[in-house]
Amino acid sequence: MSQFITSLLINQIIDKVFELTAPLIYQSDILGGFKVTVPIGFQSDGASVPRVPVAYMLFGDRAHHEAVIHDYLYRIDSVPLVSFKMANKVFLEAMECRGKSWFIRWSMYLGVKFGGLLSYHKKRVLDRP
Repeated sequence: MSQFITSLLINQIIDKVFELTAPLIYQSDILGGFKVTVPIGFQSDGASVPRVPVAYMLFGDRAHHEAVIHDYLYRIDSVPLVSFKMANKVFLEAMECRGKSWFIRWSMYLGVKFGGLLSYHKKRVLDRP
């Protein structure tokens, strides 16, 4: 069963950039039960929702745990190293396991599916966002 093994523990570095103060561990069914471990010091900008008022009202501040896992899997040296498609599917799976509504899950999934390719495999795990 997919689940977050640990809680998200972060410090805000600058506006919209957060750094993990403890590892975030997520066990993914679609990765064959693999436990994705995001290390201490990893920095994320969370879910990159446009600052358009209606879009941010609907989708902003909704999926922090899930966004960190997704950002990590987009890095060129993540463990495991997964495809763009698989990273997005894990994001969808993680939102479902945390009880996000169908509307939130699929809207955010489609957002990364169609808008995330430009950032996929562009940075290393310990690079800043």
